[in-house]
Amino acid sequence: MPGSPSMNGVAERRNRTLKEMLRSMISHSILPESLWGEALKTATYILNRVPTKATTKTPYELWTGKKPSLKHFHVWDCPAEAKPYRPHEKKLEPKTVSSYFIGYSERSRGYKFYNPEDKNIFETGTAIFFEDVEFGGKNKVSDIVFEEELISIPKPIHMDVSFETNEEPQQGIISSSPFQTEQIVQNEQTQLPLEQVQKEDVPLRRSTRERRYAIPSDYVVYLQEHVSSMDTMNDVLVFIPEHEEENGVMEDDPINFHQAMKSSNAQKWIVAMNEDYKSMQDNKVWELVPLSEGCKPLGCKWIFKTKRDSRGNVERYKARLVVKVYTQKEGIDYKETFSPVSSKDSFRIIMALVAHFNLELHQMDVKTAFLNGDIDETIYMVQPENFVIGDPKQMVCKLTKSIYGLKQASRQWYHKFHQVILSFGFKMNDVDDCVYHKFSGSNFFFLVLYVDDILLATNDIGMLHETKRFLSKYFEMKDLGEASFVLGIEILRERSQGILRLSQRNYVDKVLKRFGMEDCRPGDTPVSKGDKFSLDQFPKPNLEIQEMKKIPYASVVGSLMYAQVCTRPDIAYIVGMLGRYLSNPGMAHWVAAKRVMRYLKRTMDYMLTHRKSDHLEVVGYSDFAGCKDTSRSTSGYLGKVLSKI
Repeated sequence: MPGSPSMNGVAERRNRTLKEMLRSMISHSILPESLWGEALKTATYILNRVPTKATTKTPYELWTGKKPSLKHFHVWDCPAEAKPYRPHEKKLEPKTVSSYFIGYSERSRGYKFYNPEDKNIFETGTAIFFEDVEFGGKNKVSDIVFEEELISIPKPIHMDVSFETNEEPQQGIISSSPFQTEQIVQNEQTQLPLEQVQKEDVPLRRSTRERRYAIPSDYVVYLQEHVSSMDTMNDVLVFIPEHEEENGVMEDDPINFHQAMKSSNAQKWIVAMNEDYKSMQDNKVWELVPLSEGCKPLGCKWIFKTKRDSRGNVERYKARLVVKVYTQKEGIDYKETFSPVSSKDSFRIIMALVAHFNLELHQMDVKTAFLNGDIDETIYMVQPENFVIGDPKQMVCKLTKSIYGLKQASRQWYHKFHQVILSFGFKMNDVDDCVYHKFSGSNFFFLVLYVDDILLATNDIGMLHETKRFLSKYFEMKDLGEASFVLGIEILRERSQGILRLSQRNYVDKVLKRFGMEDCRPGDTPVSKGDKFSLDQFPKPNLEIQEMKKIPYASVVGSLMYAQVCTRPDIAYIVGMLGRYLSNPGMAHWVAAKRVMRYLKRTMDYMLTHRKSDHLEVVGYSDFAGCKDTSRSTSGYLGKVLSKI
């Protein structure tokens, strides 16, 4: 259908891969951008000769029936001394031309070269490539100093399960700037089963700079799995963006099972994996069946996460088995994926009611919540790589419940919880689908669901315990007692004075560190008096455009927005204004965003305070024609009781 690229997801995903490769090649090149077409051809040439996870054969082999050779591959944009064909060449003329490699010939087995002197492109099969020199592009590859270090490999840890060794390679990330990192993938010549590993000293090359871990790309995994048979393999340098999550990712969390077993907390990760596997067995998430002919099971992997409290102390080590869902097909493996969550407005209103009526406020957590959802589709999954029974190629897991990673898992869990809680006499709120209420005479009860976190607010302690017992009957629950920390928000109560405070101090501190503003000069206000923002402030000079591409403007605004919608309405105006220019921000917008962070540096101890009042009321205010472009009002309301700072 014209104008519907989403209907051909496979082609669109490959187009995205090509564009990402093209941008990387151009951005690290000193060649003119007019050669983008040659770069795109080269990227296509490479992708046609490497396999994907969907098939073990390359597109070239599927088309021609011949295995491709990678021996003639060279680094795009590398300097070269090429000998062009010149029939009238003089004897004393130089035989070669200093040029740059830009691709492979479509008409012969030769190469394409670009001559910067006459700006011409020529083809030849005779050339000397200089691929070991430092890139001369816009982003230099930093020097990395290695030192020999002896490390001790511990004896294997035995479990009552069978282990496999097809783990993803370990990757180290070396920070080169606040917003750009380099990734080093080291080759493992052999992979031994864990049972055969003995304690010995092995010399490894270790970087002297701080490492940071990230999820490996499919292409790097392919290199690790398919090129390890070579005598030597150079370190692969890949530029990747820093992973960003709302609640923060601890840098020392393992990215795969192999790395978890090498860590100092290996025994704790084993316990965490056993707990998650036991939960799946208790919930009867799958049944082991022979793989039907023509069916392709989904892959799975272990995800490891260190859970911490509001002060950063380790609470527990968590392991979770997730499905690799990039092979799920819409209409076959899933239909709908949308799942509601409670809004932050509902959360703040409940907090205001808790403070006003002095309600009991407790918190519960649903263990492995997504495993409770029922699925309607027939889905097969490979056995977990560390808990294999029988032949893993013949026996697979037929899912009977939803599992983490499935596109429809969150939706199926919500439907299950919705049916259960309605059967207990609760009613759904008309505005927020994840807020439920129950009234019995003068007693009332509010329940707020945010994925697997549940807040319980009531004036009847008996009804509170009854609801907890009911939920524990249907789901595996963890009673956290009185709520003190939820969704990254710290809850502080002074019940005798009818005061409830909400703080995001730790979140603000993390945001400042993430963007290198932890030592900035504190600011007095979030915005300067008289500042006006408009579309005329977008970057104009080419230098400013290139500079803005390196600035994480959207990430900063998104981080500020989460603080604003939760506990910091004092920055709502400026964050709303900055959010209008996410597609093409200028330097003035970036300066304003940094000013907001400097203001948060000074006011990170500010809390959203709810107090008991004689009566509840909301008084609203609005500016007049706050938007310079549309003459519309831009500010929202602040209730006198519902939100005070």
